[in-house]
Amino acid sequence: MAKRKGPTPKAEDRHWHGKRQKARAVKSAKRTGTPTLGPGARAQGPSENRPAGRPAGARRATGEVPELVTGRNPVVEALRAGVPGTALYVTSGTDERVREAIQIAADRRIPLLETGKNELDRLTDGAVHQGIALQVKPYRYAHPDDLLKGTAPLVVAVDGITDPRNLGAIVRSAAAFGATGVVVPERRAAGVTAGAWKSSAGTLANIPVAQATNLSRQLKAYQKAGCFVAGLDAAGGVTVADLELASGPFVLVVGSEGKGLGRLVADTCDMLVTIPMPGKAESLNAGVAAGIALYEISRLRA
Repeated sequence: MAKRKGPTPKAEDRHWHGKRQKARAVKSAKRTGTPTLGPGARAQGPSENRPAGRPAGARRATGEVPELVTGRNPVVEALRAGVPGTALYVTSGTDERVREAIQIAADRRIPLLETGKNELDRLTDGAVHQGIALQVKPYRYAHPDDLLKGTAPLVVAVDGITDPRNLGAIVRSAAAFGATGVVVPERRAAGVTAGAWKSSAGTLANIPVAQATNLSRQLKAYQKAGCFVAGLDAAGGVTVADLELASGPFVLVVGSEGKGLGRLVADTCDMLVTIPMPGKAESLNAGVAAGIALYEISRLRA
């Protein structure tokens, strides 16, 4: 048997102890600017960290940590798309794409911060940045009730969409066809990131996105408020073009391309509607399906 070298360390001094893990998480957060939840920690729930006097149903601000877009092409594309940057970090301005990014940032009055490679490595937590990074301000979500504007609101609810690019495409279609807003689940779903901003082609600046703690419960709340809720599903018995009830207060629910609508969400809908597809494709991309359905709904509401 091997001899033990030195005194046995206390439990709190061992690497697996909760205090040590928490200390490392705090140190990492200070270094990267991104909070880290270590083992045993839990995210704050809806009732935690609520400002005094704020009602339980009010939407709190989420995404307090800024997002960093790194790399020459991604940064330039984000700036071209109007992604709301708060700072542009650059180590050198000799590359053509870097110079373009600097020019766009200057035109949009985004602060330019010259930094060294080591500092940018630290800010991006070692990501491949190619000497440039764009800091994107956190998105402030609306409350789901705020989307019920006018006498005949049109809300797009998104279920099971995990790709921010799909979310951005849906937002773009919602803005194009007169929707009053988009609501997404708070958990296990895509949120408003730089990727969503880019695919929305800047329309996220013109249409609110809300988060719902429980999408099925929120759909029931919309029904109580007088909205007709229709889920887009291949098994729907009515085509979108024949949905006359879409002319009033209306909620269109769009599911993911692979799994479609969740069972609880589908059961909550007043009706399932479909898009006829005489071709050979089995399904449509969620963004494409939402665009087609919203076009038909806009014709019915005209």
